[in-house]
Amino acid sequence: MDFQSDVIERSNELPVVVDFWAEWCGPCHALAPVLEREASAREVELVKVNVDAEPELADRYGIRGIPAVKAFRNGHVVDEFVGALSPPSVAAFLDRLTEPSEAARLLEELRVEGEWPDVVAAIDAGETERALQALLDTASDGDPATRERVRRLMVALFADLGPEHPLTPAYRRRLAAALY
Repeated sequence: MDFQSDVIERSNELPVVVDFWAEWCGPCHALAPVLEREASAREVELVKVNVDAEPELADRYGIRGIPAVKAFRNGHVVDEFVGALSPPSVAAFLDRLTEPSEAARLLEELRVEGEWPDVVAAIDAGETERALQALLDTASDGDPATRERVRRLMVALFADLGPEHPLTPAYRRRLAAALY
């Protein structure tokens, strides 16, 4: 397995769920068929990483207990859980990953309304930082309703980027400074 291509790069095309497990782990064996069944019912790639065979990956992703499941989108962890969840909980986790995100829903509203075309164009071009800066500029000139709408969209974009993405903490601080 090549983690870079199988997970990081592949997650630019569709969500990738990584199951960190070990042969000796009973809960891992209980979770595995549930994950496999639920992932195969959705457009999600499932990758299994044996923490005993790949300790450096386990360390890089902060695995302290198993089973640990991390969902990747656009090269970054966007959601995760630890432990053997029930089948409905696993299904809900994967549904959140595959349904349009809050950011996608808010951007579609902007498209329909024809508002903030510079933000929409930047996102469509993959220029997230330019979009975030445009949103900050909009917030600084906006009324309370506009500022709240900017806040909602930026927080949703941060969720899509994931907490590890370098733009998330940088622009989260800038947003807080602009709003408060």
